Amino acid sequence: MPDNRQTIEDFYSAFARLDADRMNACYAPDAAFDDEAFCLRGATQVGSMWRMLCDATRRQGADVWKLTWRDVRADAHTGRAHWDAHYRLSSTGRIVDNSIDARFTFTPEGLIATHRDSFDFWAWSRQALGPPGLLLGWTPFLKKTVRARAARTLAAFNEKQP
Repeated sequence: MPDNRQTIEDFYSAFARLDADRMNACYAPDAAFDDEAFCLRGATQVGSMWRMLCDATRRQGADVWKLTWRDVRADAHTGRAHWDAHYRLSSTGRIVDNSIDARFTFTPEGLIATHRDSFDFWAWSRQALGPPGLLLGWTPFLKKTVRARAARTLAAFNEKQP
């Protein structure tokens, strides 16, 4: 029986090192990922997002990057963890401290089937976007705008890949 707790530990350990290839190896081919900015289906899309985020952090924010995780729990089918990220948002240059709760489901082989990250969008937007986030971070309009921009940024990243 796979150790799903170890899969979560491996994932966050790779993330702390900005090792997108190792992170992607934790996902099933038909994995799904959702958070406030992304709604992705399939390991190719999910992997592209992690590759883009890791690349951007190495290029523009490695000096401040820090990731910690705790409260990892998993059974044969589900798991969860809490993680905190300290980073520079590449699009604005602003420093962000984000506190995230993650929920997972797993395949029988111990790969991540679904991954849902939840965080306080208003708290994130105030840090990441400054005054616009403070004023509009609680609105569906800003969430929709951030999601659309994230999709465009990921599409542009994918176009540049060999």
